[in-house]
Amino acid sequence: MKQASRTATLTLDGKSIELPVLSGSTGPDVIDIRKLYSQLGVFTFDPGYTSTASCESRITYIDGEKGELLYRGYPIDQLAEKSHYLEVCNLLLYGKLPTPAQLEDFTNRVTRHTMLHEQIQYFFRGFRRDAHPMAIVCGVVGAMSAFYHDSTDINDPWQREVASIRMIAKIPTICAWAYKYSVGQPFVYPRNDLDYASNFLHMCFAVPAEPYFVDPIIARAMDRIFILHADHEQNASTSTVRLAGSSQANPFACIAAGVASLWGPAHGGANQACLEMLREIGTVDRIPEYIARAKDKNDPFRLMGFGHRVYKNFDPRAKVMKQSADEVLGLLGIENNETLKVAKELERIALEDEYFIEKKLYPNVDFYSGIILEAIGFPTSMFTPIFALARTVGWIAQWKEMIEDPDGKIGRPRQLYTGATRRDYVDIEAR
Repeated sequence: MKQASRTATLTLDGKSIELPVLSGSTGPDVIDIRKLYSQLGVFTFDPGYTSTASCESRITYIDGEKGELLYRGYPIDQLAEKSHYLEVCNLLLYGKLPTPAQLEDFTNRVTRHTMLHEQIQYFFRGFRRDAHPMAIVCGVVGAMSAFYHDSTDINDPWQREVASIRMIAKIPTICAWAYKYSVGQPFVYPRNDLDYASNFLHMCFAVPAEPYFVDPIIARAMDRIFILHADHEQNASTSTVRLAGSSQANPFACIAAGVASLWGPAHGGANQACLEMLREIGTVDRIPEYIARAKDKNDPFRLMGFGHRVYKNFDPRAKVMKQSADEVLGLLGIENNETLKVAKELERIALEDEYFIEKKLYPNVDFYSGIILEAIGFPTSMFTPIFALARTVGWIAQWKEMIEDPDGKIGRPRQLYTGATRRDYVDIEAR
């Protein structure tokens, strides 16, 4: 963070204070209000924190106006095209692209920690057969602190490192086993001879009765989904992880808190909602009806997969996801899939219709990711667990950054209280 080179003056009830204006390496300047309450006795009011920088971070940067997403300074489209998920994990965790030796070491450490403690199998079997996979993932991740006691001391840098590798390595196994449990199939153990994405697909779709071959195009599409969802600045689940971590909770509990936050349909469940919307529309000829409903302020229907809380331009991740959708559906011979036709026609309208252009409702990453996951063979109940799998490295990187910040303190938002003022207790006989 650059030192304040200028100040903003705030005047209230005849008293003025100077607030430092801080500058980052890029992006909007921020007004430092840390001394606002001590000097003026007032708080700021910002529901949803839409105008509040909650932390200083060096990991991910979003320019919503330009439609730009950078991981440690690298554009997301370049990483999706030229890199792979474990290299991106290394980049997010350690701040720079690894050398070949560093990447080999990191990949080996992750690959050799993919197995779960055998007793965790019994934990899985404690869930109802019809439990949602996301509920299982949330529970198992939180329970990891009961199995891996040697990596819960957040004040020990080596234990933080071990916990980080363990979570990145084991979350694909947890998610795959949650899926297997939900469909009544036996758990498939991880394989060290497969890359990260291929290993996950193998654990999801292989069965003991016959060999399963992971198509490299499918694996590449899966890897891109992981890359595109790896981190996304201070979103709801990441902020949840940071807030939980600020209390010095163990890392597994913090990541479980992030999983729980991600489960919400307004966050990680958006791609499932988008696919369900495309299915509801059904055919291209019904699109005008739904477009009209979306424009009607009195109609509760809304188009999912369009627009974004941060992006006021085309979501840069959506461009990559569209390419993957074409490749996967082409490979599987379902280019003429009716859901895809509806999606492409909706995209065309969104880029040409004045209503969409004026409101900047461009297709976002959720628009195509659900189509890809369905084509690969995943039920909609697995969409959010896969999102959690991909985002785990981002949560860990953000958690580590917060823990290692010497100026860090426990999160404690304030409020604008509008309830009853002080009143005395009345005995029940007198009420």
